[in-house]
Amino acid sequence: MASTDENKTEFAFSKENYILLIVGFVIIFIGFMLMVGGKAEDPNVFNEEVFSFRRITLAPIIVIAGFALEFWAIMRKPRSKK
Repeated sequence: MASTDENKTEFAFSKENYILLIVGFVIIFIGFMLMVGGKAEDPNVFNEEVFSFRRITLAPIIVIAGFALEFWAIMRKPRSKK
């Protein structure tokens, strides 16, 4: 009769990897939310708010950081259980 240890399937990621993936998705979502806005009420009038620091610099940096965290979470090896 086979032992339960032999029949036990293992996932590709550990719980820690899944938590890091979720955190990465939240960071990416926050970055995209920071890009939202800056629309002019009148289409014939230019709105300078489109080129704000938040939309042009901060939000893309946050999105790239989120994607970097996603990559790291996928590539990270699960810790071995002793």
